[in-house]
Amino acid sequence: MTIKTFTAVATLLSSIVPATVFAQDSQLDLKFAGALEFSEAGTLFVGDNYNGAIYALDMTGGNAPDQVKPVNIGDIDVKIADVLGVARSSVAINDMAVHPVSAEIYVSVTRIGNFESAPAVMKVTQDGSIELLDLASVAFQKQELNHYPDQETTFRPRGLGKMPPLVRDVAKGDIKLSSLAIMDMEFHDNELFVSGVAFDNFLSTLRRIPYPFTGEQSAANVEMYHISHDQYETRAPIRAMSIQEIDGKAQLIAAYTCSPIVAIELDEIVDGAKISARTLMDYGNGQPIDMISYSLNGKDTLFLTSNSRSPYVIPVDSLNGAKAYKKGDLPDGGRSDLSPVMPVGATGKTVMFDGMSLHMDALGDNFFVSITRDMYTGSLNMDSNFNGFPNRLHNLIAEFDFPQYYTDKAK
Repeated sequence: MTIKTFTAVATLLSSIVPATVFAQDSQLDLKFAGALEFSEAGTLFVGDNYNGAIYALDMTGGNAPDQVKPVNIGDIDVKIADVLGVARSSVAINDMAVHPVSAEIYVSVTRIGNFESAPAVMKVTQDGSIELLDLASVAFQKQELNHYPDQETTFRPRGLGKMPPLVRDVAKGDIKLSSLAIMDMEFHDNELFVSGVAFDNFLSTLRRIPYPFTGEQSAANVEMYHISHDQYETRAPIRAMSIQEIDGKAQLIAAYTCSPIVAIELDEIVDGAKISARTLMDYGNGQPIDMISYSLNGKDTLFLTSNSRSPYVIPVDSLNGAKAYKKGDLPDGGRSDLSPVMPVGATGKTVMFDGMSLHMDALGDNFFVSITRDMYTGSLNMDSNFNGFPNRLHNLIAEFDFPQYYTDKAK
């Protein structure tokens, strides 16, 4: 059973959240627009890694289209830059999320100027027009996060094995740990679940925040057994997650870098807890980006994208009764894609995807919308494709494209 599914049916969900929740008594002080997530009613949550806070923007009250249409925009980064009045190189796209009622697509970006950077949230309508969201006019709530990492500590540069770090590796030493403080957000049953890192040595953290915001929050630390690294890990955070019903219980299914899939029962996520996530599988090296819940051939399914490999499709029901791996269950030592042991776990498979998806979400019941780097032109495009075969056929030349194929079939 899917805990969270997309719906574009016109509803009165906005009545669930009283208008007074969004009463503004101060100016929105957003400094960074990062991770995005929608509630079922259309509240847009925006993660701010600079302020250490999450903002709930009132995007409720939208109307559902008669039919959700695919949205395709070439050179989306150029067009966003044009709207903002800056060069393409001055725009960094951080995340994307689809409004669950209006099917409008929201994109969080950073505008990089000569002296400072500024956040922006763009809205892409069903007809493909691009608008800058006027944040000053939007009613909002703000939730500051506790145990937030400082803004000084940076990552440690490293080389590969015994090799010294290259110049590009050394540059990692300028990146702050707080850049991973809000990695992913998942809204479920009037609560916002937030993955990221906190300030102490046990960095990997799951936060649980009631919504509407009350100032309350729970923060639990998470460790997991990392199969490809053959060690228990407590620092690198969850990259992508989805809440599903597994073995009759609501569980958070999460993906980490290099790339274990773990399960955590929601009842375990309480303030101050030290959680040992159950590692169910590892599909190989790479960094997960998005985990999308959708229906494939009538089955609840997870679609997981990565920066280093083809998307991975996981049938949700295959996680029922799945074995949880611990150290000692497999041969000692780390393992890469070439290891005969990988992938580990009896579920899921990779699927073809043309290009590199940087951000992806469900668009209605039948489409995925993706900000995709084209492998032939290098352009960054917003593409919508059928979720049963999410590829751009114009980039694929196969037997079916030859006119003689149909001539022969007609004989």
